[in-house]
Amino acid sequence: MNDPSTNDRFPIYPTGPDGLLFEGPTYRYTFVSPLLDSPDPMAIAQRTPVKGEGVPCRVILKRVQMPPEDERRQRAVEEVRLATRLHHPGIAEVYGLEEHEGTPYVVLEHSPGIFLATAMETALLLGRTLAPAHAVYIAAEVADALHYAWTSQGEDGQPLHLVHRAVSPTSIRLELSGRVTLTDFGVAYSRMVGRLDTPSKVLRAELAYAAPEVMRRQKPDGRADLYSLGMVLLEMLSGQYPLDPPDVNVPFSGSSEVNRYNARVRPERPTWTSAGELANRILSFGPDDVERVAAQVAEPLKCILHKALHAHPDDRYQTAGEMRDELRAWLSSQGKSFGLSEAAVELGTLLREKPAPQETRAFPIEKGVLPTPEEEATEEETKDRSE
Repeated sequence: MNDPSTNDRFPIYPTGPDGLLFEGPTYRYTFVSPLLDSPDPMAIAQRTPVKGEGVPCRVILKRVQMPPEDERRQRAVEEVRLATRLHHPGIAEVYGLEEHEGTPYVVLEHSPGIFLATAMETALLLGRTLAPAHAVYIAAEVADALHYAWTSQGEDGQPLHLVHRAVSPTSIRLELSGRVTLTDFGVAYSRMVGRLDTPSKVLRAELAYAAPEVMRRQKPDGRADLYSLGMVLLEMLSGQYPLDPPDVNVPFSGSSEVNRYNARVRPERPTWTSAGELANRILSFGPDDVERVAAQVAEPLKCILHKALHAHPDDRYQTAGEMRDELRAWLSSQGKSFGLSEAAVELGTLLREKPAPQETRAFPIEKGVLPTPEEEATEEETKDRSE
């Protein structure tokens, strides 16, 4: 457990026989494993109450890079403060900040499951897509979480109008129980009084799924998240990333317009191509492209996709609750219920049929998400000691 190679890039080295990371005034944190394939150093940790009050549980520790400038530092703290207000079964809990040797760490909920991106990759390796009912169920659960985030109230009793800005297959978790959770509210935008604005040159979003108005650097509202969710739903149903060109040999655009955009704007998060190239593809993505990508999708679902993916926000669903209700109405029209237990069965079947990584060489095991044999052994030892 204490081998430095298992610690990956996480900045705290575990010490002692139980892999202690640090101890705060209320909880102590012991190292379980790194969370691989994340853009920031994260670790799975066991959180145990110092005074014995409460139940030990696993959490994710994520280092918060606090910039030296007072305003940017305040913005980072504010993001965590915003996220701790959200208490909804479809939103991964943010428990707060812990500090160790002057460095803050955000403490996040951890539960067994996989990222939606991994589920879609696994289905493609098996030569299929996610079942349409499963895909629609996932999208409806995310829409319900977005509706809650938009309508949640601040201390003044007014709606926070919180926009996620990073809805994508890597921010949606599928738990083994069938529960769907939206994670990563770290780039959220809110109209909360007193919040700090992001510098105008920085694009704070998951650009690969961003709405056109985000790429135009207009202030987003909840309808921008619905565009992103529409992109995710289209990808789930089609098995194809919507912005991939129909001809795989088409080169990336190097136009002067793309170059000018790149000179004016920088993404806060890394992207698979330049911000200008993504803006070019998103701003030209229209109804014909939806039809092309969704060629094999049932007509009622295609109508939902068209409405979510309108270029202008006024032509989309006006609330996440409206989109959620239409998705759930489609599920109800299928003649059999699809809920938590059905989602658990779908995910369980997918994982049982999943090819071994050594067979495909296509993607690594999500260590820290699906338990490794070492983690399972540790869990058994912990259970034995507690009994």
